[in-house]
Amino acid sequence: MPNAALVCFLILIPSSLRAQDKKSDWKVLYGLHSGEKIELIETGMKKHVGKFSTVTEEAVQLREGSNDIGIRKESVARVTLLEKSHRLRNAAILGLVGAGAGAGIGAAASRCNSTNSFNFCGLARGAEVAVGAVIGLAGGAGIGAAIPSHPTIYRAEPAKSNAPH
Repeated sequence: MPNAALVCFLILIPSSLRAQDKKSDWKVLYGLHSGEKIELIETGMKKHVGKFSTVTEEAVQLREGSNDIGIRKESVARVTLLEKSHRLRNAAILGLVGAGAGAGIGAAASRCNSTNSFNFCGLARGAEVAVGAVIGLAGGAGIGAAIPSHPTIYRAEPAKSNAPH
């Protein structure tokens, strides 16, 4: 039973990490402050990095280098806020999850047969659990640090296809 719970937990981790609020509301851009550093990706995959200026119902403006650029709402695929980074938080969370999973795997892999009255099963098992936890901590922290860390604040809805299925 504990193994089944562990398997369910490990299967649900990726889906919970990807679970995010809907980011398709253009009005969220009104919460940006002038001068905040953003990355804007157009629908044609052209990337703009600059300081946010203003937003209207029709377009968003930013300062890229010395140029002011206005991009129509229909052309905006994604806006990412570059000033807030969550790499440390991601590394800590996934490091702890990895340590727990590694400790569980180490405990499951180190089962001892206690037919002898004199053995070192308890000592060896503790070491294997600790090694599993350290390996899981390092792996989880590495994966957490590699996850993209800047929050996407707006993502356009994917285009709906009119073709019949």
